[in-house]
Amino acid sequence: MSHHDHHHHSRRAFLNAAAQGGVGVALSGLVPGLGMFSVATAADLVDPLAPRRPHFPARIKSVIWLHQNGAPSTLDLYDYKPELVRLAGQGVPASFMKGIKTSTQGGVNKLWVSNTRTWKQHGESGAWFSNLLPNLAQHADKLAFIKSSVTVGATHDISILKLNTGDLNPGRPSLGAWVSYALGSANPKLPPYVVLYNSDREPSAGSQNWNSGFLPAVYQGTAFRPGESPILYLERPELRTEGQQRAQLDLLKHLNQLGAAKYPSDTELRARVKAYELAEQMQASAPDAVDLSKETDATKKLYGLDDKTSESYGRVLLRARRLVERGVRFVQVVSGHPEGVSDNDRRSWDAHNELDDNHGLMARMVDQPIAGLLADLKSRGLLESTLVVWTSEFSRTPWGESGSGRDHNPWGYTQWVAGGGIKAGYTHGGTDEIGLQVADKDTAVDTYDLHATVLHLLGLDHLKTTYLNNGRSERPTVVYGKVVKELLAT
Repeated sequence: MSHHDHHHHSRRAFLNAAAQGGVGVALSGLVPGLGMFSVATAADLVDPLAPRRPHFPARIKSVIWLHQNGAPSTLDLYDYKPELVRLAGQGVPASFMKGIKTSTQGGVNKLWVSNTRTWKQHGESGAWFSNLLPNLAQHADKLAFIKSSVTVGATHDISILKLNTGDLNPGRPSLGAWVSYALGSANPKLPPYVVLYNSDREPSAGSQNWNSGFLPAVYQGTAFRPGESPILYLERPELRTEGQQRAQLDLLKHLNQLGAAKYPSDTELRARVKAYELAEQMQASAPDAVDLSKETDATKKLYGLDDKTSESYGRVLLRARRLVERGVRFVQVVSGHPEGVSDNDRRSWDAHNELDDNHGLMARMVDQPIAGLLADLKSRGLLESTLVVWTSEFSRTPWGESGSGRDHNPWGYTQWVAGGGIKAGYTHGGTDEIGLQVADKDTAVDTYDLHATVLHLLGLDHLKTTYLNNGRSERPTVVYGKVVKELLAT
């Protein structure tokens, strides 16, 4: 038997032993669809990004996760409250403050509504939209509103971590990382999980919100920067030829494969080999995926690229569509601020003061691009296979702050979803008469529930999507979460 044959035989023996022994038992719990005696599937783990079967038939292929950074006031966008208008200027009635501990208790701050806000119902569903979102309102019947959203945390960075990873502290995998781990990649030339943002700098807290936590690093999100060169250090150095680069990569691959043969259970070595291969593939595929020069003028206008305020956000949403079109499973889009605006209080939706000015600007930035994304996905037949999630770390209170802004509100607010498998034109739950707390606690949807529902649409059971970490079987929703079945189309 040659050395090569002996090595091949040893590798096969290991995989057979692993599949029928304790390692196989562990793998069967870690990877969806992996049975205890499924040797072929165990062998697939040699490629950590190999496509993997979901637990049951999926309704969607991709997710576009639209994080509205800074917490918009959904009371000023979707949640019309006539009682709040009637009580504006008065102290907060004690009956609404039950269970809430805050400095505003006792009516320190007064209920506030903007005198520039007007409201109208749209579509057959009769969904309410304010005058801040005229373009998105035209797609009312594509959306399913979650008006009973709740979360934990009172500061942005903490609640953003919970929104993306399910924990208030750094260290857990983001939802996109779990999706990459569970399903692998649908396109070997692109990462399965991409992060986009339209600011001139990385979002607050940065990669903590798209990292892989205790999962292997290969599953973390790949951040694509704005501009023509989306990934740092991806281009081949000018003085190195393509042949020289190929020779270097072949040598690295050979050395890593020797190490992998010696330590067949070391997944980090295989992940490293895959990372080098993916980087080489991305030198051509990533720039092409985000190259908008091939898009028509009509498409660019649809996304608001003809307007300075919406151009930067429209550009990343158009890139998001191009990415899901190419098989990227999870695209996380973090809103920044329009080009040419550098004042810190204009970097996000965080409107503790001058809400009209802040939300007027931010709404103009996102309204046309999001409406354009929904229309474009629909016209290309992609909306049926894509889930669009409009979300934030929390929302804002019905009382005023600094006379013209709003404080943080994790007790009751609105999010929405649209796309494959969703009951379009539906509204789930609601808040009380002034938009402060969820009216019926049984309808409350926490971050964990949203994550469980997204995973379900991808064909994954959040209770069975597990990873053994330090002797403990971990899952995306920690020890919480339920699928919000009311949101699902029949």
